[in-house]
Amino acid sequence: MIQRIQTLYLLLATAMMSLTLFLPLATILYGGNELIFKAFALSGLECVNAPLPVYLGALLAVTTLLLLAIIFIYKKRMVQIRLCVSAIVLLLGSAALIGLYCYRLCDLLEKMNHDIILTVGFASLMPVVAIIPVALAIRGIARDEALIRSLDRIR
Repeated sequence: MIQRIQTLYLLLATAMMSLTLFLPLATILYGGNELIFKAFALSGLECVNAPLPVYLGALLAVTTLLLLAIIFIYKKRMVQIRLCVSAIVLLLGSAALIGLYCYRLCDLLEKMNHDIILTVGFASLMPVVAIIPVALAIRGIARDEALIRSLDRIR
């Protein structure tokens, strides 16, 4: 299992998504205050009535667990490929939800007549970057499947 290169790719993608869960996604400076946007919480919410990003955190956690679970389904390669494709869709959805939530927070603060400085953390880019190792894992799994099918023809 661990000797397969696609396992290492999936572990790399899982590590990237774990970073996204625990590191700050963005920092917003407004009116002398600092709002830190993380996957499950917003810290520094003194005068802002913003909804908590619970759905975003849940989506990121599900994506991370899916990537970890794909590693252990190594005997069912076609299922692995399908789950990797669904993980890519979830990664794209996570990236879109992060962007949407940052936009809504900035819009909410602008309506309160605050000057805003948005600093995007590198953890918010991890869902997009994690697509690359997942795509490479799909390629490795497809190669394994092709090799197994070619060996079945020889028998």
